[in-house]
Amino acid sequence: MATEADVRRIALAMPGVTERLSWGQPAWFARTLVARIWEPGVLTVKTDEREALAGTEPETYFWTPHHERSPQLVLVRLAGITGELLAELLQDSYRLAGGEHSSRKQP
Repeated sequence: MATEADVRRIALAMPGVTERLSWGQPAWFARTLVARIWEPGVLTVKTDEREALAGTEPETYFWTPHHERSPQLVLVRLAGITGELLAELLQDSYRLAGGEHSSRKQP
């Protein structure tokens, strides 16, 4: 089971990621949002696989009507994933948030 502390540790280990409040909840940003606590035990991340994740594990991955206009956002119940899977989700979200660009060395 992953925790908010795991999210914080993994996110802040990525180059250029900062933490601040968003809608009153802890959130982590690269160029754009990487992840945000939606409610206790539920994390918002970006993914290109929202439909597939929610289709195969709807008890863990889902979204609300609030997220309909943002097809890359998915909610994740932290109790349903391991720390290893959390790290993979956050790395993917970091890439989509522009984190790869901000961590690249310029020639």
